[in-house]
Amino acid sequence: MLVLTRKVGEQILIGDDIVITVLDSRGDGIRIGIDAPRGVKIQREEVLRAVTEANLAAAAADADGADALKALLQSGAVVALQHADTEPHTDTHTDTHTVDGPVDGA
Repeated sequence: MLVLTRKVGEQILIGDDIVITVLDSRGDGIRIGIDAPRGVKIQREEVLRAVTEANLAAAAADADGADALKALLQSGAVVALQHADTEPHTDTHTDTHTVDGPVDGA
């Protein structure tokens, strides 16, 4: 790692097309400006880390939900719905789905 000391207004050149300028120094932080071509990604490490962690957590939650749904379907706890056109239907009212098996609370 290259470590440099710069004063406000001084610049650092990276390659031919990236310029970092020290804009301000306040207490324990500095403000920098970065001039770079549009195609160059410039990201704050802590933001990138937080987004990555959130994406991993969301993916794990999706996997957990899929596993829980699969377990419910395999246990028979979920009642399957069939379209009304697939089996004869004797009720006089028109609904779009019939329910196979017992329904709690009926």
